[in-house]
Amino acid sequence: MIKFCVIKELISLQAVILAAGEGTRMRPLTYTRPKVMLPIANKPILEHLIENLAKAGIKDIVLVVGYKDETIRSHFGDGDKFGVKIHYVTQRKQLGTAHALKSAAHVIDVDFIMLNGDNIVGCEDIKKIAAYDCVVGVREVDRPQDFGVVRIENGKVVDIIEKPEVPPSNLINAGVYKFKEDFLEFLDKTPLSKRGEYEITDTILLAIKEGFEFEAVKINEWIDIGYPWDLLRANEFMLEKLSETVIEGEVEQGVHIKGNAIIGEGTIVRSGSYIIGPVIIGRNCILGPNCFIRPYTSIGDNCHIGAFVEVKNSIIMRNTNVPHLNYVGDSIIGENCNLGAGTKIANLRLDYREVKATAKKNKISTGRRKFGAVIADNVKTGINVSINVGAMIGNDVFIAPGAVVDGYIEPYSFVR
Repeated sequence: MIKFCVIKELISLQAVILAAGEGTRMRPLTYTRPKVMLPIANKPILEHLIENLAKAGIKDIVLVVGYKDETIRSHFGDGDKFGVKIHYVTQRKQLGTAHALKSAAHVIDVDFIMLNGDNIVGCEDIKKIAAYDCVVGVREVDRPQDFGVVRIENGKVVDIIEKPEVPPSNLINAGVYKFKEDFLEFLDKTPLSKRGEYEITDTILLAIKEGFEFEAVKINEWIDIGYPWDLLRANEFMLEKLSETVIEGEVEQGVHIKGNAIIGEGTIVRSGSYIIGPVIIGRNCILGPNCFIRPYTSIGDNCHIGAFVEVKNSIIMRNTNVPHLNYVGDSIIGENCNLGAGTKIANLRLDYREVKATAKKNKISTGRRKFGAVIADNVKTGINVSINVGAMIGNDVFIAPGAVVDGYIEPYSFVR
């Protein structure tokens, strides 16, 4: 049984967010940025998490950074504009979650919540976890064998089993924890795991053997982002929360907007354009004339979506141009890209089966019947380029006019 309790007022609590990793499964998008800085609904994953912590009343935050940490530091600064206070700690070698926490131990002086920076956890769930002394957040999933599975007795965690062939339950470790300050003393005793890392789950099991009790607290709002296509699912979830249309830019006569849409300051939507929400469009963009923006699309700042362009259920990052006679469906396009006139991205197999894509050089199923392409930063395509379903295109790739693109394209390639 999973226990619940009445939420009590937060008096003094820190949050430690692990944000040092690269996220190799998210390549090619993470060649140029850390995973936590990938955008969902026009905000980095990490920003959504920090906002939820602040709403829950936890405003003293320790960020453990490492890979391309300058990207994180420049975006968040001291945290003041986000209503929090941020301390930065550098994990110079990514040797596991327990090692990351040990890197931050010198700035932790109260009880604290620890979270993975590449997951989004709801505000109410954070409050619920904060009400206990020691917690492992758990979540019911369909494929527990892909995670660490938690074994529970009388509401207490008794074991955490990494990716078992036969899971004892469908409750997984969600990577959200509440620790007492004296838990830190077990970090030095944590052994190296079979994966060659110092893992926080091993530290927890050591503490349990020494008499610590960890409550299993069920998390309701939790978004796990493991592969690039998971960004689309997360983007859909966040855009569903839009409750109204907010227009801060200019919308010309003859534009049709159905459903909820956010249109940023300085953006111009030209006549004949048709937008079906939920959709978010950033600042200083130009849309149309006569473009079609379909639901669950996020368009970043300074983008151009031009005449006779259709974009459906996609993430287009800032400073990217999709200007002439293009189709983009169920895809992720990075920063500073330019699609030549007539470039199209296919998003449906002819046999209607699930689309497969390449991750860490292995073809795996995306779990999606409709999935287009992942295009990293600074990619340029010539006219009439065709990009097949599941294509993964690295950063700084040039694609010649009329080319057909399929599979995985390494960064800095030239495709003829």
